[in-house]
Amino acid sequence: EALLIRAQLATNEGTILSADKYNQMFTMHATTMVFLFVMPMATAFANYFVPLQIGARDVAFPRINAFGFWCFFFGAVFVNTSWFLGGAADGGWFMYAPNSSVPFSPTSGIDFWTLGIQITGIASLTGAINLIVTVVNMRAPGMSLMKMPIFTWMVLVVQFLLLFAMPVIAVALFQLTFDGVFGTSFFNPAAGADPLLWQHLFWIFGHPEVYILILPAMGIVSEILPVFSRKPLFGYAAVAFAGAAIGFIGWGVWAHHMFAAGLGPVARAAFGLSTMFIAVPTGIKIFNWVFTMWGGKLRFTTPMLFAIGFVAMFTIGGLSGVTHSVVPHDAQQTDTYYVVAHFHYVLFGGALFGLMAGTYYWWPKVTGRMLSEKLGKVHFWIWFIGFNLTFGPMHFAGLLGQPRRTYQYGPELGDTVTIWNRIATFGALVIALSVLVFTWNVIKTQRGPKDAPDDPWDARTLEWLTSNPPAHYNFEEIPVVTHRDEFWYRKYAEDAEGRAVPRQAGGSTTEVQGQPPAGGDTGDPDHGDGHEHIHMPNPSYWPLVMTFGLPIAGYAVIYRSLVLAAIGGLLMFFGFYAWIIEPVAEDDAH
Repeated sequence: EALLIRAQLATNEGTILSADKYNQMFTMHATTMVFLFVMPMATAFANYFVPLQIGARDVAFPRINAFGFWCFFFGAVFVNTSWFLGGAADGGWFMYAPNSSVPFSPTSGIDFWTLGIQITGIASLTGAINLIVTVVNMRAPGMSLMKMPIFTWMVLVVQFLLLFAMPVIAVALFQLTFDGVFGTSFFNPAAGADPLLWQHLFWIFGHPEVYILILPAMGIVSEILPVFSRKPLFGYAAVAFAGAAIGFIGWGVWAHHMFAAGLGPVARAAFGLSTMFIAVPTGIKIFNWVFTMWGGKLRFTTPMLFAIGFVAMFTIGGLSGVTHSVVPHDAQQTDTYYVVAHFHYVLFGGALFGLMAGTYYWWPKVTGRMLSEKLGKVHFWIWFIGFNLTFGPMHFAGLLGQPRRTYQYGPELGDTVTIWNRIATFGALVIALSVLVFTWNVIKTQRGPKDAPDDPWDARTLEWLTSNPPAHYNFEEIPVVTHRDEFWYRKYAEDAEGRAVPRQAGGSTTEVQGQPPAGGDTGDPDHGDGHEHIHMPNPSYWPLVMTFGLPIAGYAVIYRSLVLAAIGGLLMFFGFYAWIIEPVAEDDAH
């Protein structure tokens, strides 16, 4: 989708996409990246590593976890079936009313979008409750909140954001669905409604959403930088509380997306000030990351390169973003490519750099294999160059007047804007090349042996106390936590001058202080390790059956089919009922 957009804009009067197809393409591109890629990828990291980091065997509610996964999967499929059923949504990922109403978008694309995002929203909401309960109730003995890894901290903040943000967008999506399918008038100005209601509801969700996307990446980077600097995270408490402050203040800045909507001087001044204020905790994090590296023994591994790239690119995006707190500046730039450059530096330069850093860092933990460092560094540099070639020029094209959300920008803007767009299109192709390098790295690695040592990076946190990959129960014995970087202190002591000294020969392994390898496991994740007495919840198909009813019910709403409604309803009812009565444990479980 992104490459088709860039191909269309490589010339000022491109003909690869029609105006209608372009609207569908940039709507679905943004929807895919925000709702169907960054959010679930961050959730995948949280699901896998939060229990490991806090010394738990699993999340609190594994079957609700399965239900959330299938909600995401079927919601994503449902949204994308619109391509084959009359056309995809074409109102932008923000779906501003009344442009998203029937007179301006007469197909069912927007109905597919609203119902599909509603289904994926259920996944986010149930996942948030699950992870909050997991972190609050299931931390290992001795692990206070101020001993939790920063990644777990950021995940916890994100879950509270989701818990309060998803109901807001759910209400707005229901209203937009009813307007489109049943002819109500929630956003119809001709019937006395106020279209600004949609903007307020959407951005009350949409701005915390920005931090839902970026905070997990901040947590990942906060784990990686200390490991490859061989230093504790500088200002742990400041980083943790800055993340919480970002989450809290994020609820008070939503209307900076609406400075061009005529809110009046008081509202614009208030939201301009709050936007400036939220830059403070973000700046605290950036300084703490820099000071973590300062004076450290840096190792420029692939995870470290992506983490440093995150810090640099996110800083650029943050600086261009805080300029939009100046209302006249924002009013002039809000509909130009300058804003496109800004949010891609934040979400691609931020979230994706961080998630890719985490992928390389934790790949041996998940698979037992080490990704090629040589290919990883090639991937990073091609990715880094392609990213800046793609989104850097958009700043200049936007300042020269190129509008957002238009499939052609006309010759009147001049040849300079066309040149910047051609550079951006070339950069997008470079990014695509970097993804191919990463894909080859994964394929090549997965064909090789499981060669990753238990502690390949000389890490600091509890997830590395287990084998690679972990057994299905994570830990044979729940560890007792006495230090913030518990795994590090099990390997090292400090001498009189404060330098780290291995507790015994081979101190970079897990065989220290009487701790057997892999937390007591033999390293076999396939349950053949003699620890069958550790009971884990049994798998269940019923969350899948129940969730399968949701997209069928969605089709029933769009096509007003009582038959489909009955099928969807019965699947949900019987799946739910069978889920309730199915025993959690086998009869002979210990």
